[in-house]
Parts: sequence; C-alpha cells; structure tokens
Amino acid sequence: MDPGSSPPPPPQQPSLPWRIGSALVMGFVGINTRMFMTNANSTEVHGLERFLHTLDRRKDPAKRRRGLITVSNHICVMDDPFIWGALPFSYQIDPKNHRWALAAHDICFTNKIFSLLLSLGQTLPTHRIAHSPLGGLFQPTMTEAVRLMSHPPFTTPYSSPTTAPPVDKSLSSPDVTDPFSSPNHTYTYSTNGIDTFPAPSAYDTRQYSWIHVFPEGRVHQHPQKMMRYFKWGIARLILEPDECPDIVPMWIEGNDQIMHESRQWPRFIPRVNKQCGVWFGDNVGGERGSVFNDLRRKWQELVEEDEKKEGRGFAMGVLSDGLKYGKEAVALREECTRQIRGAVLAVRRKRGLPDEDPKAGLVETWRQEGGQREGKMEDGSWVGRT
Repeated sequence: MDPGSSPPPPPQQPSLPWRIGSALVMGFVGINTRMFMTNANSTEVHGLERFLHTLDRRKDPAKRRRGLITVSNHICVMDDPFIWGALPFSYQIDPKNHRWALAAHDICFTNKIFSLLLSLGQTLPTHRIAHSPLGGLFQPTMTEAVRLMSHPPFTTPYSSPTTAPPVDKSLSSPDVTDPFSSPNHTYTYSTNGIDTFPAPSAYDTRQYSWIHVFPEGRVHQHPQKMMRYFKWGIARLILEPDECPDIVPMWIEGNDQIMHESRQWPRFIPRVNKQCGVWFGDNVGGERGSVFNDLRRKWQELVEEDEKKEGRGFAMGVLSDGLKYGKEAVALREECTRQIRGAVLAVRRKRGLPDEDPKAGLVETWRQEGGQREGKMEDGSWVGRT
C-alpha cells in the first residue's frame, strides 16, 4: 500500500476476542462500582431518567446521528468510574454504548498490562502539557477523540504496515494492539511516534461515540465547591466533529470524601459511608439552536476559508496552523470553553449552591498558585493529579 494512501476499509467492529475482553473489563468495573457506590456509600442521583433516555436512543450505533459529550467538575482521582455507579447494571455491560475517557499517559499507561486493561476499558492515553512537551490541544489522542465523535471512514493519518512504529512486545512497554482485527497494526495510532495504541474510531460501531471530559484537567477539591478554569481541549470535541454532539453537563459531589487528596495511609483504599451525589443537566447541544451550534457554524466558515487558502481539504481532526493558532480560531475555542463551563455552573446552581466568584473561571486567577501544582493551596483547596 502507498504510504500516502488511505488504509483499506476496516472491519465493522473490533475482533470478537477484543469485544469480549472489553465487555468483561467494563462490566466488572461498572458492576463493582455500582455496588460500592450504592452499598458501601450512599449516592443521590438527579436527572438520571432523562440521561438514560439519551443513552437508549444511542443503543444502535448504526442509528446514531451525532456524538455525546458529558462534562463535569473533577473532585477525586477515582471520579471515573465512581460517577458511573449511578447507571443501572444493564448499562454497565454494553461497551458500544458506554463512555470513552482520557487518562494521563505517564500515570496510567506505564506498562503493557495497564495499557491493555485501560484500552479494553475505553480509555485513551493523553500527554499532560505540565509533564510532557507532547501534551496540549493538538496531540494525536485529540485527533482520535474528534474522530470518535464523528462518522468513519477517515482519510490519513491511520498507521499502515509501512508507517506504523514497530510494536514493542515487552511487558514494560505500553504498546497495545488488537492482533485479530488489525494484524498489521493498520488501525492504530501513536501518541509520540514510538508507542502504539488501537484506533477505535476506525470501526463503524464506534461512530458518534460518547466521551466524558473533566476540563479542569486535574483533581480540584475546594471548600466552597468552586471549579478551576476549563482547558480548551473540550472546545475541539464540540467544534470539530462532523455533527454537533449532544452535550450533557453534570455536577458531582462527595467523591472527594471517598478519596481525599489529604488522606493518610492506606491511601490506595477508598473510604466508605460517604454521602455522594450526581446531577445530570439538560442536553445543551445536538440539533437545537444552541450557542454551540452557532459557534460550530463560525468554525466551519473558518475551516472553509482556510481550505480555500491552502487549496486542499483537511482530514477529520487534522488542522492547519491557521486553525490551530489563528486569532479567530483561538477566540472561538475560548468562547466555546467559556460556554461549556457556564453549562456546568448552571447544573451546580440547580443543585442549590450559590454562584461562585466570576474570577474562578479565569486562568489568571489560578496562576496565583505559582509553581505549586499539587497539594494544599493557599485558598484551602487541594489539587491532585488526574
């Protein structure tokens, strides 16, 4: 195959062994999480019926017409999977209709066993810009996430037998592939030009997927339940897919008491008898004439203008420098992020909490933390890795 050509059409879905493995991992984690959150702790859930109706409409991948984004505050290193303990058991065992998540490459994908379990558990490896020069808005995993929110097939870049990096088979390597549906590592991608991970967006049954995002980018446990500023990656997942996704903002509480950043030994054991809560908001995206539809229209105008200038079209999730760093593109991402943070604040308000200080949403406010990235801050909050 030509290095510059598109790969052959992929199978409709990953291999049967991969699908069984994914169902086992997702089901095991989901069922045990639900039992832990409803028996060892108490979880109050609001808006669940409405959210389950959204999931029911998406059960058949062939009938989906848009992706789904859920977005929430981030108060505990185990928020995912804790928050999905709110879902009934029957929703825990269907990976095709369950969430995809983003997790830190340097913490979670440290060897082959962890990488395999997390990949089967529908988690994508993400480089954090505070810890790696490979992090940021335009890393390969963000391209993969945009594609998961869209409809395949896509043009390059997928790896091909001639371009895929060699797969390191040692247990210390994070490299993972599905050898049954991608024997030549064709439907994979690399986060750094060296590692190899499955590219789930290649398969039709993964079209218009559901992705959950914690846009704060780190655990933030604040005594007044304030959020940090939101990072702009969430804007790419809203602006760039081929259809405006459904967007469900959420608010979560109590998980910080199960795994507080100040907990002592044994730190790895979750605490019990805690009161938790999950609030699902209304869908603020999709077909309705929301602000996100307006922002997407402006984004499409920018894309068309840039494609004319470049004299070529762009593959899904691939951006020119103008669309990465141009003033109008940056302004659109900034406004989109501001609006999505406002949607989460609206759920927080419905929960009955007072409005937070408007300055809390500004990056300048959090620069006052200085060089300290984790631990107890001057305002009494605790910040941890995610």
